Amino acid sequence: MRPSSSQSEGLFTDLFARGAVAACVDDAAWLQAMLDFEAALAHGLAAAGLIPPQAADSIASKCDASLYDVAEIGRDAGEKGTPVPGLVRALVWQVPDDAARHVHRGATSQDVLDTAAMLVARRALAPLLDDLAAAADACAGLAERYRATPAVGRTLLQQALPLTFGLKAAGWLVGLDEARAELAGVRERVPALQLGGAVGTLASLGEHGLEVAAEAARQLELAEPTVPWHTVRLRPALLAGALGAAAGVIGKVARDVTLLAQTEVGEASEAGGDGRGGSSTMPHKRNPVAAVAAEACAQRVPGLVATMLGAMAQEHERAAGAWQAEWETLSELLRLTGSAAAWLRESLESLEPDPERMRANLDLTHGLLMAESVATALTDSLGRPRANELLEKASRGAASDGRPLRDVLVELPEVVEALGESGVDDALAPDAYLGVAGQFIDRALAAHRS
Repeated sequence: MRPSSSQSEGLFTDLFARGAVAACVDDAAWLQAMLDFEAALAHGLAAAGLIPPQAADSIASKCDASLYDVAEIGRDAGEKGTPVPGLVRALVWQVPDDAARHVHRGATSQDVLDTAAMLVARRALAPLLDDLAAAADACAGLAERYRATPAVGRTLLQQALPLTFGLKAAGWLVGLDEARAELAGVRERVPALQLGGAVGTLASLGEHGLEVAAEAARQLELAEPTVPWHTVRLRPALLAGALGAAAGVIGKVARDVTLLAQTEVGEASEAGGDGRGGSSTMPHKRNPVAAVAAEACAQRVPGLVATMLGAMAQEHERAAGAWQAEWETLSELLRLTGSAAAWLRESLESLEPDPERMRANLDLTHGLLMAESVATALTDSLGRPRANELLEKASRGAASDGRPLRDVLVELPEVVEALGESGVDDALAPDAYLGVAGQFIDRALAAHRS
């Protein structure tokens, strides 16, 4: 069986390799990124006058992944510890003899793989950011459309106070926008060339080392680091952290969708189609497949982030195992976070909220949801401690006797004297106890549009 990072088909591919990111991190993508480094290195050597320009052109013309056997290079990696020696040998075979002796000059295997990792990450983040942006746009639409639709706010999975479905969507929106902004910033700041040679001195290039590095970085449109970062792994760690945070936000939104889609809640569902969300034994099921898949992908991410962080403590000028542990881990991180983003986009773009069910759930406890509202209305007359005491006792009585909270409240002289029955009714209206929810929605939408 091929490694998971190279699979294009399989039992779980459509679940954990959804969207466009998967193709950006497969073996062919890594191979192309390594070849892109070799081409840029050759042009850098030519710019410094170390090799003929024609040799650089010959090398670059053969830096096309479709010319190579990925499996063969992979088998060689098992013998050498990295795929780079096999790649270099294959590239040498492809180019004319007068150019072959200049292939890979001055570089080490880590230079190739680290630079390739930066290229793979930068390329994979583009479609990932697109999916996050589309998911956020879907949230913005929900926030606008349902800005005034009252719904139950829940804490510790219990009914707490009313909010609006628009505010819930606005919370999702801000989380996705902020996660996307962080990832976009990382994509802009973090990717950098790695070119240091065996121990970070570029000694084999003599006085031309910096000139070669500068041109290679320019060719690849990567930052030129102050010094080689062979065993200072902040760049991969920053990338992993931003991916982990994005996956966490995706997982939160997806979990909310699955909870809202529960039969007993029923406040939202994903649009169905023939066979979508079905069960192997229960014909009636309409599972929120996209949200479930997004959460499944997101669940796998934290352990991968931990591996990347754990790999930061490396020995001297080349790590013995920690660096090697990063390669497939980074691919998995990008693929799973990208898949989660693609699934969440699909879930949110097809989400069908049910305002009638939201209203029914608001009425489910016969007014208990509004106990804080009544206590707040009583505070001016009775003080907060007494108001809370009255409402706690009234709420417990209503719950134990199975009576509406209103019926209990209008039997309490202190309450009627302070508010009157109409005041009690006003305090029990969910629509009237939404605070600044609308303003928060406006701020979320304004931030999204900017």
